[in-house]
Amino acid sequence: MSLPFTTPPRTVFLLSPAFCGGRRGQLLLGGEGRFPLAERLRFGAAPIGEIFSFVSGLYFRGKLAYAHCFAGADPGDVLVITPGWGLLAPDRPVTLADLREIAAVGVAPDVPAYRKPLERDLRALIGGPAPPDVVVLLGSIASGKYVDVLLDLLGDRLRFPVEFVGRGDMSRGGLMLRCVSESRELIYVPLAGAPRHGPRPPRLAPLVREPQRG
Repeated sequence: MSLPFTTPPRTVFLLSPAFCGGRRGQLLLGGEGRFPLAERLRFGAAPIGEIFSFVSGLYFRGKLAYAHCFAGADPGDVLVITPGWGLLAPDRPVTLADLREIAAVGVAPDVPAYRKPLERDLRALIGGPAPPDVVVLLGSIASGKYVDVLLDLLGDRLRFPVEFVGRGDMSRGGLMLRCVSESRELIYVPLAGAPRHGPRPPRLAPLVREPQRG
């Protein structure tokens, strides 16, 4: 007798956006950079994941690498929270004009331009033909700028890596890159009611890189 077919649980990773107001963001937004990414953006488009990885550096690069490492095969299992644009796939191309529009939107629950597109896409995500069983936030949990919007719609589905508590952005990015190199997934716990503040954990040990051959 054949066993009944069961659909494996689906996990979706939500990546918080990069802040575009810093020095690296201004190099792109000003349209005057002479490096390859700036040139591509000025004369065409570039993926939002690549742009945010450049703007944020280690932190977003860690989130993106980690999500791609542990997500399922569905391209929609990794999504970027994008101010004013809701949820985008990391490979979604945006132009310089698009980036300026994204950078102009404040990231706060009481900003309609940020909240409404995000709520729209969250409803589409959980109301689609294959809604996720678990949604993991790879981003700041200490403030309400993401949590307040996500919890309202996702409830108990919303999880976060418990190892994030007490860590700053760069520490979280470094932790995720180490997990990728070790093929070690973090522990996710429900965000509703969980402690989001705690003592700073010990500093991460330096990454050990294997010597290059040849």
